[in-house]
Amino acid sequence: MGHGHSHGHHHPHSHDSHHHGLEAETLPPALDTSVPDSELSPDQHSRRTMLRRAGLLGAGIAGAGVLGGANVAAASESRAGRATRSRDGFLWLAGDHHIHTQYSSDGKYRVIDQVRQGARHGMDWLVITDHGSETHAKIGVEKVNPDIKQARAEFPDSLVFQGLEWNIPAAEHATVFVHPGKNEVAVLKEFETSFDGSVRKASDNTPANEALAISGLQFLAEQIQRRKVKDALMLANHPARRGVDSPHEIRAWRDATPSRLIAVGMEGAPGHQAAGIAAPAGMGRARGIYDNNPSANSFAGYPLESYRTWGGFDWMTSTVGGLWDSLLAEGKPWWITANSDSHNVYADTAKRGGPDTDYAANGKHTDPVYSGGLDLTQGDYWPGQYSRTHVGADGHSYAAVMDGIRAGRVWVDHGGLISGLDARVKGGGRWATLGGALHVRRGTDVELSIDIALADSPNWAQFVPELARVDVIRGQVTGPVSDRDTFTAPTAKVVQSFEVNQTAGTVKLTYRLGRVDRPLYVRLRGSDGKRSAVGIGGASVDPAGPALDVVGDADPWNDLWFYSNPIWVLPA
Repeated sequence: MGHGHSHGHHHPHSHDSHHHGLEAETLPPALDTSVPDSELSPDQHSRRTMLRRAGLLGAGIAGAGVLGGANVAAASESRAGRATRSRDGFLWLAGDHHIHTQYSSDGKYRVIDQVRQGARHGMDWLVITDHGSETHAKIGVEKVNPDIKQARAEFPDSLVFQGLEWNIPAAEHATVFVHPGKNEVAVLKEFETSFDGSVRKASDNTPANEALAISGLQFLAEQIQRRKVKDALMLANHPARRGVDSPHEIRAWRDATPSRLIAVGMEGAPGHQAAGIAAPAGMGRARGIYDNNPSANSFAGYPLESYRTWGGFDWMTSTVGGLWDSLLAEGKPWWITANSDSHNVYADTAKRGGPDTDYAANGKHTDPVYSGGLDLTQGDYWPGQYSRTHVGADGHSYAAVMDGIRAGRVWVDHGGLISGLDARVKGGGRWATLGGALHVRRGTDVELSIDIALADSPNWAQFVPELARVDVIRGQVTGPVSDRDTFTAPTAKVVQSFEVNQTAGTVKLTYRLGRVDRPLYVRLRGSDGKRSAVGIGGASVDPAGPALDVVGDADPWNDLWFYSNPIWVLPA
């Protein structure tokens, strides 16, 4: 099978538990408890206050062995200005890789507005992803850069990447972003001009357009190889929304750059989560604005239910034994994230600038102004207000975040459902965490340990979420598929469900995999228990999965979930 090769190149080795100790990390002032409150800026103080209320700044979370949210592990009093990592060895940094500004034709906010709000909602890293277009390629990609640099200077605790939302030739949208540096604008501009589906009039589902998408990913890999930029990543956005991201295209993106992965995953949950709030209190559409139907460019094999969200998550991710599991069953990396897709925020008071705004001429809209009241017709949240992508990083740096995403050390949640997650498989004196692979002798006894720090402070909707259930999903690694349009994985199923009967502190769970004699993976999912249904594959596969979201009446705050990326176990 091909799984051994791909893991050898793309997954970290399992860890020797006897040699993996706590390390120290220099932190931003808001996270560094040796810096007194009086020395913080107003935004840093606001962020620290939020973390303190959530119980995420102080010794308790490190002692619990769980690290999540916007936090890092507690600063050691014996080492002022430093912080110990979580017991899995990583700093877990929350972020959002799908954010629009006034440099998008349908956007509104300044870069600094999005970064400020992201910081206030606990975001450690953010990616500015204005829409690819002829205007953006000619004007916007350059004009936004000084605003991003200004935001980096004003919010030094926030890692602000420049990217764009790529119109994938023959397919949907994707986040593309690069490591900051002197060539970040030049590389993004050349990429957008040469490979954007809108710019190149290459939106239709044709073999030539599919090939152009692959060339775009290979171009990004070449820029890294030529040291134009230090790194670049691509993640597919709202992949099932219009049904145009076929299984074979996703596999082709994943496999396009085998020496250094560029396309590494997809949004497990789209943005626009407020769009399902019923009118007149809200937009009255669908969560994620997933209210589409098949078109001429859609993949014919997708069922109608794939065009809707399930518990706020994309069908590709939410279906146990579905497309995501079919990718994981090949033993190759493909990760999920959750983001805001923030354009125009629900219940905000701003409106796009005056009647003189001319995006086509200027590459941006004029600055937003006060509208005179709350706007309940929008479907977005600020970065971090509802959706969070938590990345296990080696440090608080741009490179560490990108490395963490590429390695799959990622879990996601909605509405602040949980504060932290530490999951690892252990066997033979070694362990591996999210995105990793545990290499053991055939027949080794393996177990999955799960530590979850429960939410202990109100979210934006002003209630403390309560985790009701945690599911362990397990599937076999069966190797490369003969039909690259496969989107099912018959061996994947929920193998254990834990009812959570506490509302505070840390939940500790264990699932025994037994003596492992064939390659497999496990992943986690959890819910507040307010809405569930038998999964698409039936009760024997998923007895209590997410329910189909109702178009026009889907309050996102009454249906909260978290998902983790997988961990592989590879016996030899």
